[in-house]
Amino acid sequence: MAFVAPFKGVYFNVEKVGSLDDVVTPPYDVISENAVESYTAKNPYSMIRLDITKNPGGATGDASRYQNVADLFQQWLDQDVLMRDKQSALYLYTVQYKHPSGKMLTRKGIVALVGLAEFDEGIVKPHEEIFESVISDRLRLLDTTKAQFSQIFSLYSDEENRVIKLMDDAIKEEPMGTVIDGDGCVHSLYRVTDETLISQVQEFFVDKSLYIADGHHRYNTALAYRRLQKERNADFSDRDPANHIMMYLCPMEDPGLSVLPTHRLLHWPGKLSVEDLMARLEPWFHLKEIKNGSREVLLCEVLSRMDEEEKGFVEKTSTTFGVYHPGEDRCFLLLMKQEAQQLLKNKPEQLQELDVVVLSDVIIRGALELDHQRCEEDNLIHYFSDPDEAMDVAVKECNETDTQTPLLFVMNPTRVKQVKQVADEKLIMPHKSTYFYPKIMTGLLFNQQVSGEEVQRLG
Repeated sequence: MAFVAPFKGVYFNVEKVGSLDDVVTPPYDVISENAVESYTAKNPYSMIRLDITKNPGGATGDASRYQNVADLFQQWLDQDVLMRDKQSALYLYTVQYKHPSGKMLTRKGIVALVGLAEFDEGIVKPHEEIFESVISDRLRLLDTTKAQFSQIFSLYSDEENRVIKLMDDAIKEEPMGTVIDGDGCVHSLYRVTDETLISQVQEFFVDKSLYIADGHHRYNTALAYRRLQKERNADFSDRDPANHIMMYLCPMEDPGLSVLPTHRLLHWPGKLSVEDLMARLEPWFHLKEIKNGSREVLLCEVLSRMDEEEKGFVEKTSTTFGVYHPGEDRCFLLLMKQEAQQLLKNKPEQLQELDVVVLSDVIIRGALELDHQRCEEDNLIHYFSDPDEAMDVAVKECNETDTQTPLLFVMNPTRVKQVKQVADEKLIMPHKSTYFYPKIMTGLLFNQQVSGEEVQRLG
């Protein structure tokens, strides 16, 4: 079902830019506006100058915002700061990293072009909701630059690990690029040009579905861009570059595939005491206060308790949360009561079992009476993979404002099996339900859509 193709990847010329460590960046959507200057200070060729952070509020900026990026992109190509492969290839992307549990793991995937498909075709399957405002900004960037600067992170099933074995066996040279990210994860990229192997990989994916792990907004942006191109070009064909998206494809059975929780920092509009918070939560949850320790100790303890509660669950994560009120330095373990099911009764069973849905529907929408639209429009929820960072931000914001009450909700991770089940049922999880770790680095490889070229079809 899925069409996978090689392409001529664009990459940084280390002879011009120096260390790749100072050039590549995490995905744009996890970089704050405040961090942009630090990236450009490290290296004037930082990827952040191309894959610009989302516009504040998600709205599109004026035309110059995007044209400046397109001009810079072309300038770097003309100056050989950026190089483009002469021959189409598939790329093996490996990441060696230390899991928060302490285990050393290696995750492997391939980077390729994938034929775009609308979600109702069942070829590419989403699992998270999106925000249209983000798509409009990314669409302007793609339409102006004609480049995809970062890969969609997608999963596929390969119990025998056939594709990665083929790619591994084909590697004869040192990596074309290696980067150590801020967490110490080692990202390496290898080029594979053997046409027989590429044909084998293409044949493998013919009857496969792909599951988007990370990059829902970018995929929807590519769909919107394809629609634009079809409107503009009466001769648009399935070989057109705009009919494809660059993806990182990882087998869901890969022992190095990790999903971490994404914690939520909610900005309650107004003042909310612990007593008020407890009164709102107690109809739906058992509350156990975590006491006797610094805030760092409280956070560590509630995470440990959550982990203990989850042990023994094979099919689903337990519906437990931690909540920290920085204004009063108090922390609670929340265990869902049976009564909370009445707020979930209209949800499909696969969604009722997800902690992120319980948080969204029972806590935020139910107990705290904040609907999705208001949370989006007023930017009331911020997302963090690092609970310590989230706590530091919560405490800082608590000291800086008296118009909002920061509340930190710490989460259990969603499981890969749950992602597949939800996607197969054509259901949607709340925003930021999964955090696949490590993130794919932006700048190791990207895709230029050249007018007049056609995507290669082998075999």
